[in-house]
Amino acid sequence: MNSSLKVALAQIAPVWLNKSETLKRIEEQMLEAVENKAELIVFGEGLVPGYPFWLALTGGAEWNTRLNKELHAHYVSNSVCIEDGDLNRICELAKEYKIAVYLGIIERPSDRGGHSIYASLVYINSEGNIRSVHRKLQPTYDERLTWSPGDGHGLVVHKLKDFTLGGLNCWENWMPLPRASLYAQGEDLHVAVWPGSDHNTRDITRFIARESRSYVISVSSLMFKKDFPKETPHLEAILQNAPKVLANGGSCIAGPDGEWILEPVLNYSGNLYSILDFNRVLEERQNFDPVGHYSRPDVTKLVVNRERQSTVEFGDFTDEESNETK
Repeated sequence: MNSSLKVALAQIAPVWLNKSETLKRIEEQMLEAVENKAELIVFGEGLVPGYPFWLALTGGAEWNTRLNKELHAHYVSNSVCIEDGDLNRICELAKEYKIAVYLGIIERPSDRGGHSIYASLVYINSEGNIRSVHRKLQPTYDERLTWSPGDGHGLVVHKLKDFTLGGLNCWENWMPLPRASLYAQGEDLHVAVWPGSDHNTRDITRFIARESRSYVISVSSLMFKKDFPKETPHLEAILQNAPKVLANGGSCIAGPDGEWILEPVLNYSGNLYSILDFNRVLEERQNFDPVGHYSRPDVTKLVVNRERQSTVEFGDFTDEESNETK
């Protein structure tokens, strides 16, 4: 039974820039996945509290404007602080119902001062423990106006039954070396999370599957013009240039041979399900294994820095030294 894994792809829209209400939606999708006997559920990039669509719609690169400052502040205020317990309920549900979770969040970490934000991919295991928080290595284009660049600390994999899971955010899936770092750790089920749209998922999902001879799950969010909450700051300016569809989904699954198991699904809101067979990985690795028999580490080798980056290191006083200063 360990060779079979039922997965749920949660293709939903956030309650945009509203952390608490979006977390409630995530809880609802988790409970539905449990009812359908899913063992892993995956949500899109930055789902909590949503993707910064305003940057491309309102002149996000304009310097020192009231609009950009107020929207950014609202975004940061609704971002996720794991240290404050924002994901505690998600962890409780994962533990209670024995379901693992990959969740895309906009993280506001206290270890970087609590004011800058990161597009992070969180893995919660079926015991309800947060096992990794991968901060996106390189925000893409206008994302750099609001997200900070991450580090390699979260480039790790996780065991789930016979499978070894790893994940990346959006366009960092195009980065060959981070992919290779996950392959080298035994990854055979790759999770790629996206803000939405099949123009992102349609080609690369099958490409990564064929390159790695792994399953690849791509999960995207949805966002339609009607989804912007009325209380959004500067809503009129955002809607002025917003298309009817900002993110059409495109969630999909490719098998270890690079062929579709689930072709990109457009404009559907809800969970998508599939059962994966681990033995298919072993079959496809027979003729190609990028970090095993079809590699040459004596010629090319990757070095990965997984240290969590910080701007400060404190050499705290010992109790004896502290007493001497009093």
